[in-house]
Amino acid sequence: MFQLSQNARIVLDEFQIVLHSPDSIAPVGILHPLAFHLENKVESISSNGIDEASNLDTVFEVEGDVQQEGEAASEFVAIRSERSGVTKQELKVSKTMKDNVFSISCWLQDSSKNSSDLQEDLEVVLMRIEALLVENGSSWENVLYIHLYIADMDEFAVANETYVRFITQEKCRYGVPSRSTIELPLLLVGLGRAYIEVLVANDPTKKVLHVQSISCWAPSCIGPYNQATLHNEILHMAGQLGLDPATMLLCEGGPVAELEQALENSEAVARSFNCSISTSAMVFVIYCSESVEKSERIIVQKKTETLLKQMKSNHADGTKKSKVLDPIFLYVLVPDLPKRALVEVKPMFYTGEYLSGPSDLTKQSQTTEQDYCGHDISLQKCVAYGKICTVILSVTEELAAKICSLASVACPANVMSKGLVEKEQVILIARFCISRLDKVLSENNFSWDDIMNFRLYFANNLNISHGTLSEIFSDVFNELVQMSRRNKVDAEPILNIVPVLGAGRSLSTLDDIFTCELIASKC
Repeated sequence: MFQLSQNARIVLDEFQIVLHSPDSIAPVGILHPLAFHLENKVESISSNGIDEASNLDTVFEVEGDVQQEGEAASEFVAIRSERSGVTKQELKVSKTMKDNVFSISCWLQDSSKNSSDLQEDLEVVLMRIEALLVENGSSWENVLYIHLYIADMDEFAVANETYVRFITQEKCRYGVPSRSTIELPLLLVGLGRAYIEVLVANDPTKKVLHVQSISCWAPSCIGPYNQATLHNEILHMAGQLGLDPATMLLCEGGPVAELEQALENSEAVARSFNCSISTSAMVFVIYCSESVEKSERIIVQKKTETLLKQMKSNHADGTKKSKVLDPIFLYVLVPDLPKRALVEVKPMFYTGEYLSGPSDLTKQSQTTEQDYCGHDISLQKCVAYGKICTVILSVTEELAAKICSLASVACPANVMSKGLVEKEQVILIARFCISRLDKVLSENNFSWDDIMNFRLYFANNLNISHGTLSEIFSDVFNELVQMSRRNKVDAEPILNIVPVLGAGRSLSTLDDIFTCELIASKC
């Protein structure tokens, strides 16, 4: 049955399903109608509580009849990992402190010497997260978004097959989570082959968009996830590739063409939730494959800026929103992306209204400040006053050297290229980052108790371990907590530390040693 305008719907009497992509996880087919008739619409309330009569132009979920392989229709699939010898010291966890919406991350620490199987590593991590969800009074149906980081994109199918044994439609009555899957240099920093971050809400009010069949307006999902999840007026969108919706093939023309298509796909999904990149986008994380030449990366960034300006210009006269958000950007260099894509776009939107705050214009995007002893700070922020605060803080080699020099600690030149960074230097940088983020939160009437996500991206060629970084930043954060007496100290760190090939506000340089991405919400 299909919706048709406001007065009628199409009912298929006969049809054929022509298989387009025989994937075992997310098969895609074309629905070929053979006979149909029209029926008048009647006002009704759908099973998920959405008033269909008042939401005729909004698509929240499109369900197909394809059952995932290995799923029982109504049975709980018990999972037991065969891997032995995983100790508590190896299995690590971080968790933010916000009560109603929080993130949990889990990874295998210093286990690369024992890690030979993605399936086993992923099972161990998913089992631990499942247990943590239960401990927090939640389950998979409360999960809004999942970042799935794997060590080898060649094992994408294995990751999906393992993933759907835990996360099924039967377990997620309100829709499976949205997802982004990225290859990271996990083994190079001594981690296992799978690293998971989940965003969890303790209430069942999310709305999701799932596109399972080929369409002309948005790409179908290439895995067991939803294209977007709306919760508390925040739209979390799955990572978007440059896929042509009609063929589900990567568009030709290289990274710039893929970027343009990915942004077009993002806009199509956003419009399903009555918002737009031009008015509601707050953060863009743009992943770029290392196979993209540096000269092409510069063009990708310029094209991103040009396309977004065009979108804002095209909607300037017709927008109904009283305020327009100015998004912030983070570019991340990674080894590989799904389908061997060259670019993946991951935007986040705020779809609601917000009040004007003090100096409201300054609470949009600010890319450079001069308040650290007269030195430039690469800090971006986008704030919907009283609702949500997003911040990206970049620590480049130059800034790191200035931070260390002010404390009379030597910082060698070419830290990134030589991979030379000492623990004492990292402690100083961590204190700077936590202090600066604390100031931004305070200035905008947020606190650490409002933190929904907190990530630290670091270059994998630094000669400091993932575990040491986690320990240093956790200790520095706890110092702040004890001094301010504003927060309680949790047993688990709140910071999710992500190894990458490079990151920064500029795709041409990607010269950050560390990059902090923070999202705080009062929603």
